[in-house]
Amino acid sequence: MSSPTSWILYASNELAWQSMIADCKKATTSIVLEQFIFYPDEFGQRLIDVCIERAAAGVKVRFLWDAIGSFSFVGSATAEELRKKGIELMFWKTLVPEYYNVHNYRAWYLRNHRRTLVVDGKIGYTGSICIRDSLKNWRDTNVRLEGPVVPSMQFAFDQMWQAAQRSGGALRAARKQRTIPTHLPRDPEFSYVTNSPAPGKRHLHRTYVAAIRNAQKYIFITTPYFVPTHRMIRVLRLAAHRGVDVRILIPESSNIYAIDQGARSFFDTLLSSGVRIFLYQGALIHSKTMAVDGTWSTVGSLNLDAASLLYNYEANIISLNAKFSQELTEHFIRDVEAATEVTREERRKMMFIEKIPEYVIRLVRKFL
Repeated sequence: MSSPTSWILYASNELAWQSMIADCKKATTSIVLEQFIFYPDEFGQRLIDVCIERAAAGVKVRFLWDAIGSFSFVGSATAEELRKKGIELMFWKTLVPEYYNVHNYRAWYLRNHRRTLVVDGKIGYTGSICIRDSLKNWRDTNVRLEGPVVPSMQFAFDQMWQAAQRSGGALRAARKQRTIPTHLPRDPEFSYVTNSPAPGKRHLHRTYVAAIRNAQKYIFITTPYFVPTHRMIRVLRLAAHRGVDVRILIPESSNIYAIDQGARSFFDTLLSSGVRIFLYQGALIHSKTMAVDGTWSTVGSLNLDAASLLYNYEANIISLNAKFSQELTEHFIRDVEAATEVTREERRKMMFIEKIPEYVIRLVRKFL
């Protein structure tokens, strides 16, 4: 029996953008867009223009953008112009913490890193997409969904919208985050799972760890930023020790040097356990996916670094659908063909001075 949820996976940002525009043009009741990075360049302006036209036609349009990721908009005349034209726009947190919170390192995190577009409560998008033309050629993975999972995406957006309206700080908002209510439609093969920076709310972190623990054949991970928790490193090593084919694909170099060195500080430990590590060549691979045994898979906004796993707001689609998992597995296999494998021999040949940045970053990697 086929799943009541249908999907289209995009390995091209440009194709995902075109599909988003096409669906927004057809909106009749509502458009909600939750985004970390939004710039009003060519594509961003096209999306804004479509949403302005739909708002003028009576469609309820709401934008929730993170103040850091979309800093060029904060306090700008463009933001006020959008509001005048019928678009409700809010920013998640301020650029810097309140003066009484500056000393608290966690206050500098707590960003809304989710990427969600929902049209008419029926069509949903998520993944690693950013709205900025200069990132068009990044290797991202995004998904368009229709079916019972979409109301859960709408519910999660509504919660964040309400939290952005409340005073009292982002951490208090995290504690008030609720799981998807049982009265919403359910698909046993697809769920929208969130991660929030409060005890008991890091659902994605727990879900990833459980999937790795239960793996029997393979674990294929793609992430642009790899500085995971010790708990996740431990379960990955244990999986490799029991014969699971564990492969991790990261960029040869990302846009954040410190995180690249943080990732490399784990290489020797992982390689000694049998984990295979691949460095993607060319444009930045920014996908955030994991496929396990052909039966479990995920795509969304979660990076495997401390900021995403512990401190920021994230959301992913989790799927138990074999066809969906197979598609993501095929994406991974194609991407590995454009990567070089890290070997223990290469690591042994490295001079001590070459590893000094790794040793330095090791001291602060839990903050990356």
